[in-house]
Amino acid sequence: MNRPDYLKLMGASAAVTAADITGFSLPFADGEKADRDRRMKWWREARFGMFIHWGLYAILAGEWKGRKTPRIGEWIMHDLQIPLDEYTALARQFNPVKYDAREWARVAKDAGVKYIVITSKCHDGFCLWDSRVGDYDIMTTPYKRDLLKPLAEECKKAGLRFCAYHSILDWRHPDYLPRRKWDTRPAGSASFDRYVNHLKAQLKEIVTNYDPGVMWFDGEWEATWTHERGVDLYNYVRGINPDIIINNRVGTLHGQTGQTVSVCVGLAKRRQAAVSDGKSGDQSASAG
Repeated sequence: MNRPDYLKLMGASAAVTAADITGFSLPFADGEKADRDRRMKWWREARFGMFIHWGLYAILAGEWKGRKTPRIGEWIMHDLQIPLDEYTALARQFNPVKYDAREWARVAKDAGVKYIVITSKCHDGFCLWDSRVGDYDIMTTPYKRDLLKPLAEECKKAGLRFCAYHSILDWRHPDYLPRRKWDTRPAGSASFDRYVNHLKAQLKEIVTNYDPGVMWFDGEWEATWTHERGVDLYNYVRGINPDIIINNRVGTLHGQTGQTVSVCVGLAKRRQAAVSDGKSGDQSASAG
């Protein structure tokens, strides 16, 4: 397999399936379907994107104190039940001095990618930007520079759409509920409503400052997150930017999570087969 085909295969396996509330249906009023089709036009034409997971978990590379996580690396805090203070201390080691947003955008563009999605905040609560409403972000690291801004700027220069992933759940935030069974902090003073206000404030920063084409949500499966909260958050984000695309995981997809993984894995296999027999193959997951 040559390098371009390899890059396309890797990108295809990480393709985003932002279905814009598919499985989380909202009734369309007169004219809304046409507006949705207008918003989705670039996405339906893009068809090939790159998803980047990046955070403190990258330091551990799937292993902590001789124990390996049984799942993907970003779940290591949860799966190995790493104490909060020990995991938080990883921020002091996070110093990506070789980060080159221009090179990332160039490699993506050379591979045929049309958009990039990056984790603004994963389930561990660590944020890759300088948040004015949080104290657990890139500014607590030796690097002390926003990671999202240069990538958003370089994507724009390269003609790529910059998009952001954001986790609804947060293992670290003191107001997020439910707590992990191994989290020893008392939960009596926690307020999930207060957490949602924090979530919205951080999303406002992302949507306002980096203009993502897609807001990719995740972490909606816990009982504290309801359909009504999903509708409210959907309307809130689109109130900031009416043209943004929002994936279906803003709503409650209990029992259906993981469907995007199966699509991406299947897509990668189809791409591999296409590369093997010399055919072009489909390079994207469809958006609905």
